[in-house]
Amino acid sequence: MKRMARRSRKIPGMNLTSLMDVFTILVFFLLTNSAGDEALEAPKQITLPDSVVETKPRVTVVIMVTETDILVQGKVVADTRDLFDKKVKVVVPIANRLIEIKNSVIGTNTKAAAASKEVNILAHKTIPFKILKKIMGTCSGAGYSKISLAVIQKASQS
Repeated sequence: MKRMARRSRKIPGMNLTSLMDVFTILVFFLLTNSAGDEALEAPKQITLPDSVVETKPRVTVVIMVTETDILVQGKVVADTRDLFDKKVKVVVPIANRLIEIKNSVIGTNTKAAAASKEVNILAHKTIPFKILKKIMGTCSGAGYSKISLAVIQKASQS
């Protein structure tokens, strides 16, 4: 009787091997999904236009065009209102900043962005295309020939 009572009081132990396997898989899943900078975050002062998007954005040099300022990699370089002047063909401060970024490679992300010679332009949807055309011409002149315009992805109509 006593032996039967002792056997029934035994608490089953937890299998640590299976638990460790689950946690390992969870850690690898979280690391792989949080490691990339694949999505561009638009600041609150920029409202992007909607469009159907086929490809995901890559790590590139980012030019943000707000209604008041132009920022290259987060640094204000020019005033948007100055570009409405028809005499302005090339935006020299943007070209200087792009060349500065190309020459000052620090980390692996910066090296990848500078080596790719790609530019992502995040422009407020009220900015006229003639302004964006001047910025794109400046980017091409500075050696950044692959230019992408960022938009908000909407569902494809197929």
